[in-house]
Amino acid sequence: MAKKKKYYVVWEGNNPGVYDNWTDCQLQIKGYPGAKYKSFTSNEEAVEAFRGSFGDHISQGSPGKAKAKPVVSEEARKEIVWESISVDAACSGNPGVMEYQGVDTRNKSQIFHKKFSLGTNNIGEFLAIVHALALLQQQGKNTPIYTDSKTAMSWVRKKKANTKLVRNAKTKLIWDLIARAETWLKNNTWKNPILKWDTERWGEIPADFGRK
Repeated sequence: MAKKKKYYVVWEGNNPGVYDNWTDCQLQIKGYPGAKYKSFTSNEEAVEAFRGSFGDHISQGSPGKAKAKPVVSEEARKEIVWESISVDAACSGNPGVMEYQGVDTRNKSQIFHKKFSLGTNNIGEFLAIVHALALLQQQGKNTPIYTDSKTAMSWVRKKKANTKLVRNAKTKLIWDLIARAETWLKNNTWKNPILKWDTERWGEIPADFGRK
């Protein structure tokens, strides 16, 4: 009996993408530390998987085993404050190219988005919250802000980004932005609740980039 053809998704490797044979897939993962990849039985399934994240398809500590997405009950979703802004960040590397965004929690429409050549995920989460706070202050709104980062919430609460990012010419821009954000926090007050998004009960935060 002929072997069923497989398609391979490489989320993290030399050249991430979808490959229709194991040889090409191997070239992308060979010698790449922490490569993330998985096989699928159809091209359509592989393409759809590549649009998502590795974590959606692999259970932690069990390579090759499919991971079911959390089932979000209507009862749990009733707990969400829908009239709010959700923020999130994504970083390719640590540090690496970083971006953050804020979206309408209800319909996921983008409210703001920033991208930087060098940063970390925690810095992005921190800057996103401060960006949302400053924007809402300008608009005179006490709208709640959701984040899935306890670290960023702590930094905002302490009005200090406790990052270990190296200071050099390449990181000057991001350090300048951190300093501006810290100054804004120290010089302003706000009534906007900063809420922790419950990923376990509600699924991914609406501002998620889908590239975890």
